[in-house]
Amino acid sequence: MAKDLMRYDLMAQDALRGVVRQALLKAGGPEGLPGQHHFYITFRTRAPGVDIDPSLLEKYPEEMTIVLEHQFWDLDVTETGFEVTLKFSGVPKYLKMPYSAISRFHDPSVGFHLQFEQEPDAEAAQTGPDDDEPKAAAGGKAPAGKVKPKSGDGAQVVSLDSFRKK
Repeated sequence: MAKDLMRYDLMAQDALRGVVRQALLKAGGPEGLPGQHHFYITFRTRAPGVDIDPSLLEKYPEEMTIVLEHQFWDLDVTETGFEVTLKFSGVPKYLKMPYSAISRFHDPSVGFHLQFEQEPDAEAAQTGPDDDEPKAAAGGKAPAGKVKPKSGDGAQVVSLDSFRKK
């Protein structure tokens, strides 16, 4: 088989990040989050373009998960990323991240889950333990460990590996 010089894997990830952007645009609209929808967003805290409070970076040096549910403010969604203010231990904190920093997006109300691969260049820039860091939550709920749908609820994890020929 010929080498994929088009980099369809990267194109697919960009397209799926567009789904995250559209969901955030709806959440940031005048109506807010519809129904029971809420988002768990896991991101790499040291990825290029991420801006978080130094105390959060110290506590979560590799990755953290935020929850957008009832209490979030100043959600600003752009073409390349988003900004939001969340409360951590009752203290408002500003976060800014590009979509490229997101490693997982989950809406447990409907069992929707996206998982993004880290680009090889980004992996080389990361240091420390892999995916075993504790997760932080804002907005009232703390996830117990990694955010994954319960088995049997019909949810499916979308992994780009499943589309690749090996």
